[in-house]
Amino acid sequence: MSAEPDNTLPHGVSPMDLALEEARLAAGRNEVPVGAVIVLRDGRRVLARAGNETEARQDPTAHAEMLAIRRAAEALGRSRLAGCDLYVTLEPCAMCAGAIAHARLDRLYFGATDPKGGAVLHGGRLFEQPTCHHRPDIYDGLGESDAAALLKQFFAARR
Repeated sequence: MSAEPDNTLPHGVSPMDLALEEARLAAGRNEVPVGAVIVLRDGRRVLARAGNETEARQDPTAHAEMLAIRRAAEALGRSRLAGCDLYVTLEPCAMCAGAIAHARLDRLYFGATDPKGGAVLHGGRLFEQPTCHHRPDIYDGLGESDAAALLKQFFAARR
């Protein structure tokens, strides 16, 4: 019988560091470089991590946030992720913001803003809508320069 993997963050490594690593891995797979990590509220135990996989899966819902939410729910054996925080390198789109609300994540930390596709500080501002049934605490700008640089490099190479 194998031991359970140690999902504790190494000393000096933040959840956003892991999300940025996932974004870099996604870029290496020719996916838009977005990474996401879900941790227990203590901020040290990693439940799930993912990078975009929309091209590999040919699935428009395979955003990093969606994959991380699915994996965290499976790890905990429940659909509600109360007591958990999400770190993502880019402002979530409307689909992902909706999933964040449905999952009842406590906090959302994100790096780069997305004026065209974001739905937290831009666009529909989903969490500000009166019909939104759950609003996580929101912290933006964490790792913003690194996240934005990854996206700029990725799209510049494709132009």
